[in-house]
Amino acid sequence: MIVVSFLLGFLLSNGYYHVKIKPQNDKKLTQMALNLQKFSEEHPNSIDEYLSNAASLGYRIYLTDNKGDERFFGNPFKSYDLKQEQLQHVLDGNIFHGVAEYKANLFITGFFDSEIENAIGVPVQIEHRTFAMFMRPDANVQFGELRVFFALLLGAAVLFSFLFLMISILHIVRPISRLTVATQDIAKGKYNLRVQTRRRDEIGQLANSFTIMSQELERTERARQEFVANVSHEIESPLTSIQGFATTLKDQSITHDQRVYYLSIIEEESRRLSLLSKQLLTLSTLDYDSNTLHMKTFNLRAQIRQVAQIMEWKLTDKELFLKLSVPDMNLYGDEDLLHQVWMNLISNAIKHTPAGGKVMIAAEVQDKHCIVTVSDTGEGIAEGDLPNIFDRFFKADRVRTRESNGTGLGLSIVQKIVHAHNGSIQVASKLGEGTVFTVTLPYL
Repeated sequence: MIVVSFLLGFLLSNGYYHVKIKPQNDKKLTQMALNLQKFSEEHPNSIDEYLSNAASLGYRIYLTDNKGDERFFGNPFKSYDLKQEQLQHVLDGNIFHGVAEYKANLFITGFFDSEIENAIGVPVQIEHRTFAMFMRPDANVQFGELRVFFALLLGAAVLFSFLFLMISILHIVRPISRLTVATQDIAKGKYNLRVQTRRRDEIGQLANSFTIMSQELERTERARQEFVANVSHEIESPLTSIQGFATTLKDQSITHDQRVYYLSIIEEESRRLSLLSKQLLTLSTLDYDSNTLHMKTFNLRAQIRQVAQIMEWKLTDKELFLKLSVPDMNLYGDEDLLHQVWMNLISNAIKHTPAGGKVMIAAEVQDKHCIVTVSDTGEGIAEGDLPNIFDRFFKADRVRTRESNGTGLGLSIVQKIVHAHNGSIQVASKLGEGTVFTVTLPYL
């Protein structure tokens, strides 16, 4: 970057010199040469002293008549390779514009070239003799200290720029290298990674995001393994019961009542398997494509009243009080899936509320959102279990859940359905005081 920038800067400056500065220098030096010509012709006896003084001010001067009389003032030119026709051109009374006509090249400025071809030549008449006088600035005299100063300045700038650039590159590349290694580890299945960095710039934000991503991947992988294990367990348990009792039914010595009892268990376990397969299918469908919803407008109040009627026998059996406070409103969504949401939430509320308790269902519209709350006065959920209740196969009370044929998938399905409708679901609960589920859905 430094070398290329320096090269481009040089080419730009060199082009500007050839186009803009060089003609101006030629014009200025031509005027100075004509002034020297005039003074020399007016004071021929003082010409050597005068030209020596002029050369001491920072100029190279060469005087010749092309017949062996050559005079040098100041430092000599680097090269005197002047073509004969050019020299004769000046002796014939013409001006030689060597600065303006000096060879142009991308990598040659000509500003510091002390060749006689890069000088101004004018004719000078001294005592009836014609001389050709060539002059140009002596950069070593005029810019000697400045050249050293700018050379040191440029060298130091390049050196420090290179050092700071290398430090900056290492500062940027090092965390990227760590991220590369971490990416390779993730590709190998190592998700428990943390990219350490104290930076707060974009690289630091990327490292922090990568760490969060790896933690989420680890959590997802752990959830996947737990999901597979739970599915295997949930399927194996009823299958084992079915196989055991089916084997027992082959025994001809068991009584009729025992046979009926065993068949009822097989029927119940089969129903559990059927429910589990349906729930897994629903989750799989929502996981694969949550946009495959059959959206239409339906009446929310009528739907919740229908769910309440279905649950009436459970309410009556447990002597629970049900309070409905749902205004007449329409929703736009998948009617069947949302029916499943209310069925699950109300069923859970009834299931975990002791006899004589209350179940309340309310709905209202706030800020273009429909908010439905399902609350109960039941036993509540432990604070430590609240963050996990929407996890698949999570059961706060595994013994009670098994007795009530629960699979631990109901709330996971509820959350998936609500999220598929661009909504949200929240829960608040205290042990011994009850639980409140709040579902927020977009309103028409």
